[in-house]
Amino acid sequence: MNKDDDVFFTKEQIEKIIKKYPTPFHIYSEKLIRENAKKLNKYFSWVRGRGFKNFFAVKACPNPFIMEIVKEEGMGADCSSLPELMLAEAIGLKGENIMFTSNNTPEIEYKKAFELGAIINLDDITHISFLEKTLRKLPKIICFRYNPGPLRKTSKGNVIGNPEEAKYGLTKEQLFDAYRIMKNKGIKRFGLHTMIASNELREEAFVETAKMLLNLVVDITKKLGITFEFINLGGGIGIPYKPEQKEVDLNNISEEIKKIYEEKITKNNLPDIAILMENGRMVTGPFGYLITKVIHEKHIYKDYVGVDACMANLMRPGMYGAYHHITVLGKENKPRTHKYDVVGSLCENNDKFAIDRMLPKIEIGDLLAIHNSGAHGYAMGFNYNGKLRSAELLLKENGEVKLIRKAETPKDYFKTFNFPGSKYSFLAKN
Repeated sequence: MNKDDDVFFTKEQIEKIIKKYPTPFHIYSEKLIRENAKKLNKYFSWVRGRGFKNFFAVKACPNPFIMEIVKEEGMGADCSSLPELMLAEAIGLKGENIMFTSNNTPEIEYKKAFELGAIINLDDITHISFLEKTLRKLPKIICFRYNPGPLRKTSKGNVIGNPEEAKYGLTKEQLFDAYRIMKNKGIKRFGLHTMIASNELREEAFVETAKMLLNLVVDITKKLGITFEFINLGGGIGIPYKPEQKEVDLNNISEEIKKIYEEKITKNNLPDIAILMENGRMVTGPFGYLITKVIHEKHIYKDYVGVDACMANLMRPGMYGAYHHITVLGKENKPRTHKYDVVGSLCENNDKFAIDRMLPKIEIGDLLAIHNSGAHGYAMGFNYNGKLRSAELLLKENGEVKLIRKAETPKDYFKTFNFPGSKYSFLAKN
């Protein structure tokens, strides 16, 4: 079998599953997610004092069953909305196991974050007064998000873009003012955060980010006389979507950050600080697949393969032109001799999972496994064209397949309407 077509299930397993759970659906591996979480924690186990913690980015895979797995492996939750905070609460996370990082934040979300005791990460200096007015008090610990602007450039393909074009965070000058204001208001516990990369595969980018933040910690500490408890390097560790790409070497990143930590914190006689991250994609992304069935083929100016999934099930290819590898189950050893566009049924021409993709000859009824849908897959789903979102399944360590989110039905689609007189009106009532 071509290693690029390696999956954690067999065609026979999937054929058995679809007798109970029809395609399309997303399926995740509990075993591989746990192993990956353990690996990340192991590489940063050297961090002294308050240690290392990854706050799983809920937006990547907002399913409480998945969140509970990574919680059991020592991860917190990185939340950016009220429902995400509620998901964290639902699995028993509270207090400083939750990091609330949002922007353009409504009052109700700050109130919920404060109620849960979450670490609140402010996106703008004006949010200080907004937060104080909303809560009528301030949290015991506060964090600010730094935007380095033209001081940092990112690689091509970074979804966030260059920092100076991003809507997030405070400038360096604002950062000093913000910590001074908070110190004068009596805050004694501080953190520093940035997030300037998304799906980044360059290891040096994360080392540069650590150096940038630790330099800031030294400068702000000396100038303002405050003590930092943590830096949050953000997330953004990428995964190799394309066969020719290499997995990020976490051990190498860790060793390089350790050297900078020793130089900036230890040699300056500063108290040990925690190193936090908020990775989501690299935790679950490679361990989820979108399973879909071929239902049509079309031969006009190009050869098309039509599947029963669509962009509503996996938006990234249509939205970003992102590559997702495709395995034709049962044909892993067949040569890729045919060029296809693999498409869904939306009334949009960007509803394509692959364009001019070389694949084995495909026939109606073939099952396709679309790789790396374990993050920003189901999470980015929508109901345009009246399309219903798919089920999510978990392949447990003991081999059991568990339904962790049911597929939407027309009843689910209609339940938020209150339109009288229709033959479907009962759906709005039930």
